Amino acid sequence: MGKLIIQGGQALNGEVTPAGNKNAALPLLAACLLTEERVTLRNVPLISDVLTMKSLLESLGVSIEGEGNTWNIRANDIKPANLDPELCKNIRASILLAGPMTAREGELKLSPPGGDVIGRRRVDTHILALQAMGAKAAYERENKIFHFQAPKGLQGADILLDEASVTGTENAIMAAAMAKGKTILRNAASEPHIQDLCNLLNTLGAQIENIGSNTLHITGVDKLHGGEFTIGADYMEVVSYVGAAVVTGGSIRVKNAGPQHLDMIRLVFNRIGVDWQTDGPDIVVPAEQNLSIEPDLGGAIPEISVMPWPAFPTDLMSIAIVVATKSHGSILFHDWMYPSRMYFTDKLVGMGAHIVLCDPHRCIVQGPSKLIGERLESPDIRAGMALVLAALGAKGESVIHNVDQVDRGYERVDEKLRALGAQIERA
Repeated sequence: MGKLIIQGGQALNGEVTPAGNKNAALPLLAACLLTEERVTLRNVPLISDVLTMKSLLESLGVSIEGEGNTWNIRANDIKPANLDPELCKNIRASILLAGPMTAREGELKLSPPGGDVIGRRRVDTHILALQAMGAKAAYERENKIFHFQAPKGLQGADILLDEASVTGTENAIMAAAMAKGKTILRNAASEPHIQDLCNLLNTLGAQIENIGSNTLHITGVDKLHGGEFTIGADYMEVVSYVGAAVVTGGSIRVKNAGPQHLDMIRLVFNRIGVDWQTDGPDIVVPAEQNLSIEPDLGGAIPEISVMPWPAFPTDLMSIAIVVATKSHGSILFHDWMYPSRMYFTDKLVGMGAHIVLCDPHRCIVQGPSKLIGERLESPDIRAGMALVLAALGAKGESVIHNVDQVDRGYERVDEKLRALGAQIERA
């Protein structure tokens, strides 16, 4: 397991370019299973989760070639092979193979997906959506596999998802793209990476309407062709570098940041005293930030709560908590989605943060706190990056172990931070 050694207290300044959206790259790679022709994806993030998905696709017979961040994918000779359980366990996104493989080959056996340890992450929505289109989908407990079957193909349906699951929506979209007839997908998630998936599929010949809304209309087609697509910026990475600038008192420009997707995130960060300027496709974080928490009317302690897009995303909760430790005032954070999201806050308390963990879903942050360097363990992708930010804004040396977790979601994070002036080394 790798580790990062960080000497905190250095203001970050300069320019940084975020990688492609991890949460877009994974379903886009899975969607390439729906066509026999070549698909070229640009701005593919070279991170471990994406490389794991690449290995899973190759085990199904998919050819993937390319240089750097541009990949050429061709799934002209695929087979529903037995997928490596260890690879499936490494990433949550392995479940995204269910929709396209069931649509094209009529069958897939899949070991339970893994991913971050942030609480129970159900797959019921995926199964219910595929069953609504005529698939047989069940968990074989004795074999410890999910078995998806649709030997007669899938049929379009009017589907109301039982929750606005991101990956559940993505699986339903990919399956419906080649189902017979029309599918209406209601209570669909609408994040930027889902919009990327819909736009890629339309580029390949799919017929998806109302993209970006919570009700999608999908007319199935018999065949998809090849095409090219560029993955958008990872807004999780964009906001992580915003946070890095703020906690160190620096000023950075995030290039090609996709500011059109940051409006709600900006509103939430305004509440803890953080703002940025938009300059075309870039955003600029000024050094002089009014780090003061804005109370609710009547002076009540404000609350930041996660909700489905376009509200504040759960994956940015950890970053916002670290930034709030530098702001004047008190604020309540509430993540009702995952019962383990808050458990990294004890590491911040060990660094000197004033945080009260109310229960598994809520914590109160009282700032500002002077953080001190500490030896830390990265528990998951987002909390791991949040600890990197805390170390950058702390006095003294911090050592962050299990940095492989951070590498799952952030491309060359230590190199990019060094280019901004951080004293950070990988060991």
